[in-house]
Amino acid sequence: MSALADRTRAVLDRALAVYAGRPAPAALLRAHRDRLDGPLRVALAGTLKAGKSTLLNALVGEQIAPTGTAECTRVVTTYRDAPSARIVAHHRDGTPPDELPVVHRRGALVIDLAGRTGVDELCVDWPSASLREVTLIDTPGADSTRPGVAGRARAFLSAEEAEDAGTPGDGADVVLHLVRHLHDADVAFAETVGEGAARGIGPAGTVAVLSRADEIGGGRLDALMTAAQVARRYRADPGLRRHCRTVVPVSGLLVETARTLRAAEFVAVRDLAALAREDVEDLLLSADRFVDGAPVPADHRARRALLDRFGVHGLRLATTLVRRGAAGTADSAGLAAELVRRSGLDELRSVVGSQLVAHADVFRARAALGALERVLHEVPCGDAEGLAAAVERVRTGAHEFVEQDALVALHARGGADEEARRLLGGDGPAATARLGVPPDAPDTDVRGLALDALARWRRAGEDPRAERARTDVARVVVRSVEGILAGRT
Repeated sequence: MSALADRTRAVLDRALAVYAGRPAPAALLRAHRDRLDGPLRVALAGTLKAGKSTLLNALVGEQIAPTGTAECTRVVTTYRDAPSARIVAHHRDGTPPDELPVVHRRGALVIDLAGRTGVDELCVDWPSASLREVTLIDTPGADSTRPGVAGRARAFLSAEEAEDAGTPGDGADVVLHLVRHLHDADVAFAETVGEGAARGIGPAGTVAVLSRADEIGGGRLDALMTAAQVARRYRADPGLRRHCRTVVPVSGLLVETARTLRAAEFVAVRDLAALAREDVEDLLLSADRFVDGAPVPADHRARRALLDRFGVHGLRLATTLVRRGAAGTADSAGLAAELVRRSGLDELRSVVGSQLVAHADVFRARAALGALERVLHEVPCGDAEGLAAAVERVRTGAHEFVEQDALVALHARGGADEEARRLLGGDGPAATARLGVPPDAPDTDVRGLALDALARWRRAGEDPRAERARTDVARVVVRSVEGILAGRT
């Protein structure tokens, strides 16, 4: 646990003592204190059918979130690691939570509300190594037309609205904002998340995910490469840069299917690949043609299921890999590994790990301090001035906050200074990550590189000809490098 987390916890403990006799603010502060010790809370947010549940399954490697052509996620659903599986429904009217049966169907978890009304949130406990460092939160579509559904997503992402709704301490530490394309609805939601709803998260804790990359360009064989080019253009878009720290392309459907690939599905793909290439290409010109005309598998329902699992692009890619005998694709495990490698999952995991999870203490502390400031404003107490001063001391003494803001400012200006981004912790907070050397690099090498960087960035910060924005970033970088050297003495 970092010094920042310890200082934040101390302030919260002091506040809890002051608000001990006031249940609502005490519950809020206690929830944020508990979150300081827990996994990073990552919300998957976006418009309807952006692929949130599919990407969640892809990240976990199991089908635990319901997916389909209809609107599947109507309440906020939290997925967390636990020793055994359990599903708990929380109600808006204050009715005590109740458990739902844990049902598996065709290898997927089935969440059945069984006619329950007024359910406000679901909590799914699931034993999974993928959920040990992060708790994943699936939110309803922000543009849902069902009464109240879109409001649940926005209320959850808004710290203030969540507290007003009686769910103190809920909300997320960071957001994966899923977009299909950079349409007006996506930009509008990005503005809501980046500037209003996700108070305490903002662009520093928001990563945009081009989540249906396999659909780019009509799902052609080169769709994922095209999606990578689109993502680079999005990163350069001034409108989006203000609201997120980066854009990552990924095919959630391809990952989900690959990580849960069944033997029968591999056999069907292998049989399809054994047909003449021209016949396969003709069959995969469209979804309807494949379902109505494919000779393999012969069963119409099986063809539909195969299409639902892979999509047109996934079938084109999988059959091509098997036909060409790509390395390892002679069996289901090899094909699955190659599909995952091409899906963009590794890049997304790298971004989540180095830019979000590695800085988890910063995001959790910022959310907790923001919650305490709202409590002091809305529920005055005798020690309000002292607590406010304590919060300010933590903020001003936390260079980690300054680094995150500098990273966002650098990105928002379209800054291409890779060294500045790295030294500010863009690839992770470790000294070796900041300096771009292996984790086992000798201390003498690390210190030498840090001294060189310090001299270089001090000159940049004192350059009278440089723009103000450049010198501001340079001064933050200098302090970051000084911190590296202080930790090596």
